[in-house]
Amino acid sequence: MPLPALRPAPRRRVLTAACAVTGALALGLTAAPTSAHATAPLTYAALGDSYSAASGVLPVDPTNLLCLRSTANYPHVVAAHTGARLTDVTCGAAQTKDFTQAQYPGVAPQADAVAPGTDLVTLTIGGNDNGTFINAVAACGTAGVLSGGAGSPCKDKYGTSFEDAIDANTYPALKTALRAVRAKAPDARVAVLGYPWITPATADPSCFAKLPIASGDVPYLRSLQTHLNAVVRRAAEETGATYVDLAQASEGHDACKPVGTRWIEPLLFGSNIVPVHPNALGEQRMAERVVNALGLD
Repeated sequence: MPLPALRPAPRRRVLTAACAVTGALALGLTAAPTSAHATAPLTYAALGDSYSAASGVLPVDPTNLLCLRSTANYPHVVAAHTGARLTDVTCGAAQTKDFTQAQYPGVAPQADAVAPGTDLVTLTIGGNDNGTFINAVAACGTAGVLSGGAGSPCKDKYGTSFEDAIDANTYPALKTALRAVRAKAPDARVAVLGYPWITPATADPSCFAKLPIASGDVPYLRSLQTHLNAVVRRAAEETGATYVDLAQASEGHDACKPVGTRWIEPLLFGSNIVPVHPNALGEQRMAERVVNALGLD
């Protein structure tokens, strides 16, 4: 069932001797506290890029306007559902390197938000490395306009170059970033989300005005995103993290779909100030997948 958008009253987990086994299975704990004491809320650190920050979704978090972070992003929804104590350092345009170095002056490396006592970490990362998303969408959008939507001009020009850069650079950088997180909190549950679909599997002529990608380049971009998600999954699994697969869940909710169905806003004529990013519905659904994948119900 869908999660509520934001719950004003957090739900606390109270473990007694009678429910210790249930709590351990649901949250991955290895031991339960004594029945005389209620457990503290989960300590939750949210890391990641604009798909985690929900850049473009209102309301904007006023504590750091550089990061264009929303207080309706999926970490806030997960925290409200679980009663977790959230530290949200998600930031628009973040790359894997920003886990271990400052993205902006005065903005600490994201991994600094993770501590030995952190219970839960979530993130999306990798799409900005090599400029993968922005360069591919911009290049294919420009080529699509110039070709009038015909052929596959972007694929013809760039071939496997985007995927080659993901393999050569993004994959090792992902593993480095995730290992940095694991080193900070060896016992934390780390959930790495894939990216929800931006384009449909095949071209939708009615979508060209909103997403001006040539018909032959729509599957090209879809294949690129498939490749990126596969690399993110591989890095997550190889570093002991849980990969949250959004491929099936986001099918039919791409940027070509109407308002109320789409999770991702189109390049043009969308409802968010930041195009080609999740809207509030998309963030809500991403939160649901995190809760389900980690058994946080």
